[in-house]
Amino acid sequence: MLLWLWILIALAVIIIIIIFSYYNRFSVLSNRIDNSLSQIDVQLKRRADLIPNLLETVKGYAKHEKEIMKSVNDARKSLVSGDISSRIKANDKLEGFLGRLFAIAENYPDLKANTNFIELQKELSTTEDRVAYSRQFYNDSILSYNNLCTTFPGKFFAGMYGRKEKEYLKIAEAERKVVKVDF
Repeated sequence: MLLWLWILIALAVIIIIIIFSYYNRFSVLSNRIDNSLSQIDVQLKRRADLIPNLLETVKGYAKHEKEIMKSVNDARKSLVSGDISSRIKANDKLEGFLGRLFAIAENYPDLKANTNFIELQKELSTTEDRVAYSRQFYNDSILSYNNLCTTFPGKFFAGMYGRKEKEYLKIAEAERKVVKVDF
């Protein structure tokens, strides 16, 4: 009789430990997802902060290119306001405008040689890499979380804790197209 009591107590302790460990796993993964989303936000903000300096540098050389300057500035403003999905859309637009801005800079040899412009271009390139890494880390975190939500026994505990699968960050359709290179 005493042996059965000890077995029941041990079994109850094991079940409680499993319940707490799964709850903690869900919490850690949710926090990691929130953190990675914040890192994307930080990198987008950093990018938005670099753009006015880049515009000022280009303005001195390409005064008649006002349309692209306005487009870049408007896209930058969209990048710093709104929710994360609207900021990601604004980021995609901004990438296109920055590409056009750098193409315009090719027409100005003095601008291409300007150290401020070169440094800002390098900073933006580094920031682009950080944004890409942050997006990848976010999606990797979502993958871990979703795997926990869809595999047994995680699926059981996800239902018990009211946890549902989360969505990945998706790239725009325009970015999915294969780039055609002609010579």
